[in-house]
Amino acid sequence: MIPILTYHQIATPPASPSPFRSLSVPVTHFESQMAWLYRLGYQGLSMSELMPYLRGDKTGRVVGITFDDGYLNNLTQALPVLTRMGFTSTVYAVSQMLGQSNAWDQAIGVPKSDLMNASELQTWARAGQEVGSHTRHHVRLLQSSDVVAREEIGRSKAELEDLLGQAVTQFCYPYGEFNATHQSWVEEAGYAAATTTVRSRQRIGAREPMEWFALARVPVVRSTHWTQFLLKILTRHEDRHGAHGAHWALRPQSPDQSPDQAPDQAPDQVGSA
Repeated sequence: MIPILTYHQIATPPASPSPFRSLSVPVTHFESQMAWLYRLGYQGLSMSELMPYLRGDKTGRVVGITFDDGYLNNLTQALPVLTRMGFTSTVYAVSQMLGQSNAWDQAIGVPKSDLMNASELQTWARAGQEVGSHTRHHVRLLQSSDVVAREEIGRSKAELEDLLGQAVTQFCYPYGEFNATHQSWVEEAGYAAATTTVRSRQRIGAREPMEWFALARVPVVRSTHWTQFLLKILTRHEDRHGAHGAHWALRPQSPDQSPDQAPDQAPDQVGSA
């Protein structure tokens, strides 16, 4: 089993009772978490670099590192830490909202946070980090028409490739919402894999081809203590949630709720993904 870590913002969490403040991880916590991986002999990898390990073509002590939405603080706060550790990662960018902010969250009271602009996203890529797609406008695919959903999936890839001058092969479903049709459109668009908000480490190999377009991940949030972080990486702590199909980012909840505080018997919803 290989953990694929999910982060959103690497920043000081907003004051309580701000919604979804759990998705802001202080940079000191992030640095400590990356240092633990380094000490334990793990190599942090982008999704494209992780794929041979997920397929079973390579073996080694590896972990995927992903950031949803493309926040500017990923560049200013996370990138220096990743560079020091020699790790790579994947940021999932919203192609038509570069240089704007998390407008999809602000209607429910989440504070504004800047997204990387085109130049900053290019800087991220030049630093050896990967850019994946998170649609064009951070839409809810299940609430979108077929025409809109297909365009959001496919055109975002083309737009990011035009900007970066390189292939974009990784996708992430906004809000963790998708169905089998969306999976087929992700494959049709030319992506190699897609991540979800299903909570588990990812098993090696796939029982059927479409599993590559529904990869599970491990959430890391504001309240994740270093001992919990190690449990997530080293044990079946997260896998028991995936066995029940638990998602952790589908609808609003209390401001301080996190996957590390919610009952084990219930799905964990902690953010906007």
